[in-house]
Amino acid sequence: MRVTQSMLSNNMLTNLSNSYDRLGKLSDQMTTQKKINRPSDDPVVAMKGMTYRTNLLEVEQYKRNFSEAYNWAESSDAALDQATSAMQRIRELTVQASNDTYEGSQREAIAQEVEQLKEHLVQIANTKFGDKYLFNGTDTLKTPVTTDGDAVTATTNNSPVKLELSKGVYIQVNADPTKAFTQGLFDDINDLVKTLKGEKTDTEIGDFLGKLDGHTDAITYERANMGARLNRIELMEERVMMQEVIATRIMSENEDIDVEKVITELKTQESVHRAALSIGARIIQPTLMDFLR
Repeated sequence: MRVTQSMLSNNMLTNLSNSYDRLGKLSDQMTTQKKINRPSDDPVVAMKGMTYRTNLLEVEQYKRNFSEAYNWAESSDAALDQATSAMQRIRELTVQASNDTYEGSQREAIAQEVEQLKEHLVQIANTKFGDKYLFNGTDTLKTPVTTDGDAVTATTNNSPVKLELSKGVYIQVNADPTKAFTQGLFDDINDLVKTLKGEKTDTEIGDFLGKLDGHTDAITYERANMGARLNRIELMEERVMMQEVIATRIMSENEDIDVEKVITELKTQESVHRAALSIGARIIQPTLMDFLR
């Protein structure tokens, strides 16, 4: 087959164009630090990258959920701790008032303090985290405990608030208000106040001690449940943090370049390209223009 000058020139230009293309790809890899810059560069790497990136985004969302869970759990625990302290104070006052040496005026003063503690318990039951009430189940925008004079109405909504903290794993982050702040709690405190004031005479003051202990135990038990869930949340967070490290490493291995390898390939391709230019200059025959210069 006869090889013409034009065939040599065209082949040389084609090979130079391909060489420039390889140099361009290696340069892009060095600039972006990524193996591919478009799916067509390597469809397999691109498909794997989409899967790994989706997994990493899920883990990052779970991390944000953990922040929300901690706010719910820790705020609820702090509120229950304050409620326990208030109940203990009410019990102390009840023990004092049950002493026969106390006069009516002294019991009246105790009744006033118990009323203040009752209002304090109402405020605790209406604790908000942001714009959400902590102790009204899933109905977080409605006040859980309302007052009308001395009467107190407590919520009956005990629907759990759950957050997804791992794939398919939902953890309750709120306390059960129907166990911690029951209607019976506020009714018994109201009856105690009336008894201290002498308005209710069918019950002895000392009879309220057992009821108060029962309500305090219920609050303490619910706080213990919150503590157990908080411990599990901490363990799950450690696991999710490990998953994030693994997902980031796998995604990096799939997408990021080996810098030393790319630099070596780039230097090699530059040498090949210069050699191609040098050989091409020798192959192309001189033209009349070269003699006219």
